Amino acid sequence: MYMNELVEVLRYLFLGLFQGFTEPIPVSSSGHLVILRELLDMNDPGITFEAFINFGSLIAVVIIYRKDIWQLMINGSHYLIKREQNTQQDFYYLFLLFIATIPAGVIGVLFNDTIGGISEHVKIVGVTLILTAIALWIIRNLNGYKGDAEITLTDAVIVGFAQSLALIPGISRSGATIVAAMLVGFNRRSALKFSFLMYIPVSIGTMVFAVSDVLSNPELSNQFVLYLIALVATIVASYFALLLFINVMTAGKLKYFAYYCMAVGALVVIFL
Repeated sequence: MYMNELVEVLRYLFLGLFQGFTEPIPVSSSGHLVILRELLDMNDPGITFEAFINFGSLIAVVIIYRKDIWQLMINGSHYLIKREQNTQQDFYYLFLLFIATIPAGVIGVLFNDTIGGISEHVKIVGVTLILTAIALWIIRNLNGYKGDAEITLTDAVIVGFAQSLALIPGISRSGATIVAAMLVGFNRRSALKFSFLMYIPVSIGTMVFAVSDVLSNPELSNQFVLYLIALVATIVASYFALLLFINVMTAGKLKYFAYYCMAVGALVVIFL
């Protein structure tokens, strides 16, 4: 009995670390989960577990970008209430983030069933990982001229539609948004910041939609400790994975993620 409980604890710890680490970096956490299920013949962990994991990654992003988030919230509210001109830029940045989140939300609602069906085909994930690798390779040496103040409404829409592509397993969310941002001229720092601040409203929206399923889950009370273990593991893994990605991105070494996605995608297409 104790052995079974230990196995379950280790399983949830592993899933939390696995999904937490793959969420921020441009390798597609959803695609890797599909591959993992295929290799280990695992059941889908379910929407309740996904909500906990999603919340863990959100906490990690908020911790790392806490100063930027605080500045945007304070200055954005000041402009909205007092119309202080020196805070207008931050208010406009928040507006652009809002616009950028719309495409993924709309497409996710309209094509949820279709996207869910794709996750049943592991070879499709292999192909999309290869596409992710090619996209990362194309922008590996780019470092544009646009800082936060130069981002336009058109840029936000383009990056937003790129984020919607990541609804397909194997297409990395961070990878797709950063590729799009770099192609329209963002510098690396601004591309990273915009991509991960975009993740916050999308993540919150995902959790809101999952609330009813989480609360109605009859196994939640029995598995709460296991979910909590996975949540803590996700926070830690996502935090260090995001720091790793920031360092790799700013150093101009995205090619290593491209190599990885190409290798994994090719192995999946050939052998699974």
